[in-house]
Amino acid sequence: MTSKRFTDEFKAEAVKQVSERGYPVTEVAERLGMSSHSLYAWLRERGVSRDARKAQKEVDLVQENARLRAELRRAEEERDILKKAAAYFAKG
Repeated sequence: MTSKRFTDEFKAEAVKQVSERGYPVTEVAERLGMSSHSLYAWLRERGVSRDARKAQKEVDLVQENARLRAELRRAEEERDILKKAAAYFAKG
């Protein structure tokens, strides 16, 4: 008894949530009401390996780290300017 329970679009979106958005397989499977075994099979069918997911996650972390460092640098510069302005107006 073979019936196509999930559409190709559904499968592609489930795989995308894991491979591109970085959600854990078990979380996506539970949220979509399916077994994690099926989702792992779909990932294999589409050539998305565990190493590829891990590498993408590392790239995402590096990018976020760089963004946060730049944001921190900007906030520190703003803080320094405000300190100097406060000291200048306190003298006056």
